[in-house]
Amino acid sequence: MDIKSLLKLLVETESPSHEKSAVDNVGAIVMDEAKRLGAQVEVVANTQTGDHILARFPSPSGRGARGEGRILLLCHMDTVFPLGTLTSMPYREADGKIFGPGVSDMKASIAISLAAIEDAQQNGLSRPVTLLCTSDEEIGSPTSREIIEQTAKEAELVLVMEPALMNGGLKTWRKGGGGFNVRTTGRAAHAGGDHEKGRNAIEEMAHQILAIQKMTDYSKGTTLNVGVIHGGTVSNVVPDEANIEVDVRILQSEEWRRIEGLMKNLKPVLDGTTVTVTGGLNRGPMPFDDTMKATFEKAKSIAAGIGMELSAGGTGGVSDANFVAPLGIPVLDGLGAIGEGYHSEREYIFAGSIPQRVKLISTLLREW
Repeated sequence: MDIKSLLKLLVETESPSHEKSAVDNVGAIVMDEAKRLGAQVEVVANTQTGDHILARFPSPSGRGARGEGRILLLCHMDTVFPLGTLTSMPYREADGKIFGPGVSDMKASIAISLAAIEDAQQNGLSRPVTLLCTSDEEIGSPTSREIIEQTAKEAELVLVMEPALMNGGLKTWRKGGGGFNVRTTGRAAHAGGDHEKGRNAIEEMAHQILAIQKMTDYSKGTTLNVGVIHGGTVSNVVPDEANIEVDVRILQSEEWRRIEGLMKNLKPVLDGTTVTVTGGLNRGPMPFDDTMKATFEKAKSIAAGIGMELSAGGTGGVSDANFVAPLGIPVLDGLGAIGEGYHSEREYIFAGSIPQRVKLISTLLREW
């Protein structure tokens, strides 16, 4: 199967995170293609979300029989788009761009990974390669984190196939991310007849929201965002409960201790109300440290040998690379196709970036 046909098939196989059978349909495609290329494929059964697909490609030379020199390619099969999105957002190619739900994040990356492995096999690959395709990255990787960390520890290098930066650059730093749920309670009462006897949970939450938003410190790269709020039932009842969801992003690891301390010590402002806070850190930051600098410089040198100039950058978003970086294992992120608009109806990739990224990944697999 050629790479564009594979990409079309993957995009048209919709796979929202919470639809297990849909994600498993993508897994079946990955499994068939990996087996065609000679991989030993393990299906990691999962009841909460789709099964994870672990494909191990042996070294033709026998090198790395115990894992030495192994490179791990890390992809995810789930998307943020609900079933039926293809009706309004079909797979299509126009003006040098390919559109469709999940085409950038990250169906193209799966196709590129498989094509790069095949290209490397045909051009002297002498090391073992592992391809891990997980099913729940878009919802925080709750069931895949353990297998990601396990397979990363077997590798000399981890290539995370998230979309590239718009200039084609790799993502050599990422913020860490976590979140909190905050619940306030009060006392319900009739808004007209017994207003003074009520304790308004939404009013209490308003005080908490202002305090939380002020914890943001741009100078340290720390942001808090109250993104979801629920409360009350009808307008003529003093609400006795309100809830919010708070997104937290940190650039510096030590900032998490500050934020967690402040959040867990929130106190009610109004008499007769309570505040309860739950949540925590999902992924720590991926810093541009000495290990990352050395890893990027080596990749840059290898790319220069095939006439490609790599640049480095970063993002406030998180990925599964955030799980790998703290292990001290060399990791590079943003090796997928170039495009923009992911997680929106505008999502697309540049078609010309597909062969470029295949060539880059194949070369890294052979020359690292």
